Amino acid sequence: MGTREVYEEKLRSGNLYHDPTINPGLGTPRCPRCLSLLNPNSGVGEWTITSVLHDATAVAGTSIGAMLSAVHGFNTGIPYLQNRVKGPKWLPFLVGLPPLLLFSGASAAFGSYALPKFTQLNVTSYYAASSASHYGVSLLTRHIEEAHTTRTRQERLG
Repeated sequence: MGTREVYEEKLRSGNLYHDPTINPGLGTPRCPRCLSLLNPNSGVGEWTITSVLHDATAVAGTSIGAMLSAVHGFNTGIPYLQNRVKGPKWLPFLVGLPPLLLFSGASAAFGSYALPKFTQLNVTSYYAASSASHYGVSLLTRHIEEAHTTRTRQERLG
């Protein structure tokens, strides 16, 4: 059930959509919908990124947001507190750690929300531009073919 011949037969017969349970083995093709970056959302009538891509970008956004805010907080917040808070060397760090953790957590939450949305925007924009380009090329090709066939007909008749 996962061989290339079965996959190609299902692709030719057109029932690949109704039977998408292809068991990919070593060296066999994957279902084309599994490799796609977009899922049609029929309830809303728009395209959304796949759950795998959404989860991956959410994890990446969380880590990027947390790391950037932690580095920024340590580079700007701790020296600021060292100048303002008097006392032992560990006191500015102890005072600055809770706001730093809150800032880092908020940035991680924002990153886990913003990066999937940004990816959604980029992927759908790419697909929209690509489909518009293909549509334009197919219209141009159809026009050229129609002009050629009418000219050929006129030459045969005339």
